Amino acid sequence: MKKMKKNRSYTRMLALGFGLIILAGALLLSLPVSSKSGTWTPFLNALFTSTSATCVTGLVVADTYRHWSLFGQLVILGQIQIGGLGFITIGAYLNILLKKRIGLRGRTAIHESVSTLEIAGVVRLVKKIIQGTLLFELCGALLLMIRFIPQFGVGRGIYFGIFHSVSAFCNAGFDLMGIRESYSSLTAYEGDALVNLTIMALILIGGAGFLVWDDFARNRFRVKKYMLHTKIVLSASAVLVFGGAALFWILENDGLFAGMTLKQKALGALFAAVTPRTAGFNTTDLAGMSEASKLLNMLLMFIGGGSGSTAGGVKITTFVVMLFSAWATIRRTPGVNIFGRRLEEDAVRRASAIVMCNITLILAASLLLLALQPLGFTDVFTETVSAMSTVGLSTGITRELVPLSKVALILLMYCGRLGSLSFALVFAQRSIVPPVQQPVEKIVVG
Repeated sequence: MKKMKKNRSYTRMLALGFGLIILAGALLLSLPVSSKSGTWTPFLNALFTSTSATCVTGLVVADTYRHWSLFGQLVILGQIQIGGLGFITIGAYLNILLKKRIGLRGRTAIHESVSTLEIAGVVRLVKKIIQGTLLFELCGALLLMIRFIPQFGVGRGIYFGIFHSVSAFCNAGFDLMGIRESYSSLTAYEGDALVNLTIMALILIGGAGFLVWDDFARNRFRVKKYMLHTKIVLSASAVLVFGGAALFWILENDGLFAGMTLKQKALGALFAAVTPRTAGFNTTDLAGMSEASKLLNMLLMFIGGGSGSTAGGVKITTFVVMLFSAWATIRRTPGVNIFGRRLEEDAVRRASAIVMCNITLILAASLLLLALQPLGFTDVFTETVSAMSTVGLSTGITRELVPLSKVALILLMYCGRLGSLSFALVFAQRSIVPPVQQPVEKIVVG
């Protein structure tokens, strides 16, 4: 009981912290200095952009390059970095640099923020998270500069390299390719191996999760010593990426990929499978996909990346737990067993709650959008799943939304970044276990 109360208080602290960061960003982005036109940006549009950046989503109501000034873009970039790493993680690292002691309360907050399995070692993990993030983002930026400097000049090429590297690693999906064409994302680089592979690598590393990094750093390639969490994330990620790529190739071979070279098809299929892992970039026109591909896209967005990472979605582990739980029920085996280990019953209950919360919020928001505007069914569901899973992929309807629809997506992005179950816990009342429980009665299920 005491532990649940503490978890709820830390969850409320996280919710309030992200809310204040979003509000501060919205106020800055609404200022004339933040827009290229030098005029005030409507507060709702600024709030939408601020939420999208802080929640590392990537949905936009205005082209990032064409609407926002350099100051505005830097505000967005800062919010992406804070949203990806978490303000508690960044604050803890600053305390480490200042040689300030982090007490039990601070360590517990880090434990809740980063979703570690235990409190022990969280300070050491914070160092690895920040240092690893800077290293990966620097490597990604340097690789992207190889392509961007010849195309955009030295100064702009360096800036573009840094911006897109941070955005990709944090799974944000914001881009500056409006310099070529508004809302074009990375479509100009559909056959460029350097840009595609660099962005995909950053997305996958950022979306794997900080626990996976730490486990890999300690055990390297000794797979047998990996934690169960790491084994699930890595194996399921491989299946989703390569299986998803194969399906996209088959579904779009005579559609979007028609007329492409073998190399372009391979890169296009791989990118299409990786980017729904909550990244938000695209090298092909999402609106031009077949209905089957859009459905596959929504499924991958819904699953998302690893727990305790820069990614969103219900998370890979949640999805795997639900699959194995269903399989255990079908086989009538006691408990849920994965890789020779039995899961806690609490993990199964939490996974069920997370999936149901996400589905409920997506359906409620979709119903609202469809009631407010004459939009396509598939387009709306792509938008709401994208917002809830903090992905950022869209068929192009974001900028057409009416104010109430934007508010609905803002709430979805916020819930998605905080976690739907965590968001529900913010408003939960402390449960009291009665001394006498209700009598049990059977019902028919299924």
